[in-house]
Amino acid sequence: MTRRRPSRSASSDELLTTLHDLTSRARREVELHQARVELAEALQREMLPSALPSLPGLRSAARYAPARSGLDIGGDWYDGFALPDGALAFAVGDAQGHDVEAAAFMGQIRIAMRAFALTAEDPGEVVSRTNDLLLAADAGLLATCTFARLDPATGELRSARAGHVAAVWASADGRAGTTDDRGGLPLGVQSGEEYPVTTRSLSGEGAFVLLTDGVVEGPSYSLDEGLDEVVRLVRSRVTEDADALADAIMGAAEHTGHQDDAAVLVLRHGCPGDGGG
Repeated sequence: MTRRRPSRSASSDELLTTLHDLTSRARREVELHQARVELAEALQREMLPSALPSLPGLRSAARYAPARSGLDIGGDWYDGFALPDGALAFAVGDAQGHDVEAAAFMGQIRIAMRAFALTAEDPGEVVSRTNDLLLAADAGLLATCTFARLDPATGELRSARAGHVAAVWASADGRAGTTDDRGGLPLGVQSGEEYPVTTRSLSGEGAFVLLTDGVVEGPSYSLDEGLDEVVRLVRSRVTEDADALADAIMGAAEHTGHQDDAAVLVLRHGCPGDGGG
């Protein structure tokens, strides 16, 4: 009974000091996390192409939207470039993880695919070589992707898929759906994996859409429901230009309640009266 209770002022001072320390620590952690997110966004923005190839009768457009969840950012990407033989290459993918590591991993995949596409005409070989390279580098991450090669002279599109979500297509005559081509395992799972190639013709007027699962899957939609919604949207707006269609699809992604990145790449083919340029 001889011990004295601390005064009210002393207890208040200790509490204020503790709260100040905790607040300062939390602020530093948030600022550090925010800096990492901004760096990841900058890396991803700089790694995405500044322009996509277009030809007479073909227009392409893409959109990317980072979706924040706990200040995280994923590793979605798209790409499009011309090849020395006149063909065009397009790719969409989703790297595992968040933050700087995912953005850097995405960059490695994109660069590897560009390099292999210069010497390999077969899309399956491009994807397979990329997979083996990533495993040899022991990146420790996984990624899904679709890589496609378009012959502008014939309209033939050849593609290979590594564990990625199906593409969406529609034609001006009202037909639409999703691709059902076979694919291989995601990148980074197993060396020596083979990736079947599917060939389709982009004849007539229509649209072919590559996307990531952040566009079609989230708390409000299952993957199948999201794909069905995009199919309906593309069918109803297939005659619009590539940019408008890409914007509409990205807008639809907001309804999924997704917490992942979202990327869309639209190929509008058979555009009437399009002289290129």
